[in-house]
Amino acid sequence: MAGTPEFVTLSVEDGVGTIRLDRPKMNAIDEQLHTEVRAAAVQAAERADVRAVVLYGGERVFAAGADIKAMSQLDGTAMVAWGRELTNSFTAVARIPKPVVAAITGYALGGGYELALCADFRVMGAGAKVGQPEILLGVIPGAGGTQRLARLVGPAKAKDLVFTGRHVGAEEALEMGLADAVVPDAEVYDTAVAMARKFAAGPPLALAAAKRAVDEGLDLPLQGGLELESRLFAELFDTEDQATGMRSFLESGPGKATFTGR
Repeated sequence: MAGTPEFVTLSVEDGVGTIRLDRPKMNAIDEQLHTEVRAAAVQAAERADVRAVVLYGGERVFAAGADIKAMSQLDGTAMVAWGRELTNSFTAVARIPKPVVAAITGYALGGGYELALCADFRVMGAGAKVGQPEILLGVIPGAGGTQRLARLVGPAKAKDLVFTGRHVGAEEALEMGLADAVVPDAEVYDTAVAMARKFAAGPPLALAAAKRAVDEGLDLPLQGGLELESRLFAELFDTEDQATGMRSFLESGPGKATFTGR
């Protein structure tokens, strides 16, 4: 993508990269925004100084959904291409080979919650609301809301949200597994960064392998998943981090190693 991004930035501090959405007023997801999200995700994946990632929409809102005005002009044929590109952008976030934490304030609805579903963990403000309200527009989620959601919380809970389009508050979201932590609204970003920083100290190659084993294993029969895990496990024995980690364990006990990502 040419030029300086207008709506999405990637900033890095102490190993944590923050992908920040900033399209006033509600971070509505249009073609430009999701394309910039994709570029930021690719950059975060490639940069060695990024060891973990936080997805953040600002203090007021994560992302209130897709840009309905833009979408309402499209027919089925046009939507095939639009939907494919949106899915590709979100998949780029899901495939960042590093731990990713979504910091959710305000609303994460429709495409906004579908983006949050691409993270490994979701930290939610006490006043935030999430949901998949597409059914109220006469359509269904089109960027992972039926697939990632069902894999996260199971088919019945996913169908409840998709069939009703209702908004879910923070406490119920935590109970359902839609969120992994609920904190006061003002503490959402700092909590997500602290969580990401904890992961950033870990061995990057092993973390990437662990994420891949879980995510890809979910789409395989158990035997295939076990074979994937076994292969990824063995490959880590050719890394410096494995030698460092095991030597440190034998000399100093667990949790003392410093990993380089080689």
